[in-house]
Amino acid sequence: MDARLNLFENTLGKFMKRLVSAGLVAGASSVPASTLLLMEIRASQINGCGFCTDMHTKDATAAGETPVRLNLVAAWREATVFTDAERAALELAEEGTRIADSAGGVSDEVWANAAKHYDEDQLGALVSLIAAINAFNRLNVIVRQPAGSYQPGQFAAGY
Repeated sequence: MDARLNLFENTLGKFMKRLVSAGLVAGASSVPASTLLLMEIRASQINGCGFCTDMHTKDATAAGETPVRLNLVAAWREATVFTDAERAALELAEEGTRIADSAGGVSDEVWANAAKHYDEDQLGALVSLIAAINAFNRLNVIVRQPAGSYQPGQFAAGY
């Protein structure tokens, strides 16, 4: 399977570089990196983005995340392996990803639950991560970016 368009060349490549820069904001926050990766995985699963699911699952594994937790991300509500803070972040990621499914977008209840676990700067990081991963997912799905060949840290030095 080949991508319809090269994500790293032409106008799209310029956009990707800027999106990558914007995505660094969440990673520089005090939100645990493991929480951010779990959110990226969950949003990518919802959006059907194989490339991002592959990437963030491999990065999480390389960072020490357990197979049990990774295998249960899609079923986090029924799983006992996530903290209350992680569960609040996953719920925010889901509602922020599925905004078209609800006339009100992210519910007040979900927001209040996240606010119990994260301060304003951290909430800003969570929202920016949700926006960025959804943009990445859409790019990859639209161009049909193939999944499976990503190596952990592959884009650490940029592209």
